[in-house]
Amino acid sequence: MKLYLIRHGQTDWNIQGKIQGSHDIPLNDTGRAQAKLVAEGMDSRPVTKIFSSTLMRAVETARMIGDRQHVETYLVPGLIEVEFGKWEGMTWDEIKEQYPAEYERWSINPVDVAPPGGETQMEAMERVAGAIEAVMEMTNGREDIAVVSHGATMAYIVAYLMRNHPEEAEIIVDNASITTVNYNPITQDYMLLEVNDTAHLCKR
Repeated sequence: MKLYLIRHGQTDWNIQGKIQGSHDIPLNDTGRAQAKLVAEGMDSRPVTKIFSSTLMRAVETARMIGDRQHVETYLVPGLIEVEFGKWEGMTWDEIKEQYPAEYERWSINPVDVAPPGGETQMEAMERVAGAIEAVMEMTNGREDIAVVSHGATMAYIVAYLMRNHPEEAEIIVDNASITTVNYNPITQDYMLLEVNDTAHLCKR
């Protein structure tokens, strides 16, 4: 079984350096073009199902792939981006200026300290782990699938899947990239095959 982990296309907030988190920001024109290209890039990677975050930037990207491959997209709330509460819509410089004490506490211990009104890394990781386990149960570990989500969420997905190989678990991915993980249902082991493939975007 192969899991194709896909980050959504570009949004205006990506360009502006604003934290999106749980805010429902749509793709911009570039993002929609990227979604079309990643859908084309998936032609050589046929899937039986697509699972997506419920946020529109991910849903738009997922449905481009689903429409092209004629497969259904399932929305999974647990795949949304990490929630940053009052910091969403702000840049990191703005956060440091307006929330200096809260930012310092969070930057020292983000695993247990949440942004105001947001969630801790531990809460986000547990949510994402539950979501990806639910996805695996729906596929019985024997179908090639796509999971369309967000940068931090994808990092947590890979960290969870590769927990027996922690040296391979840290990733950073670009908009409309494809990261491929192989699952062996016999050994129940995961292998990271490809990280942050953006070759399909070179057609722009």
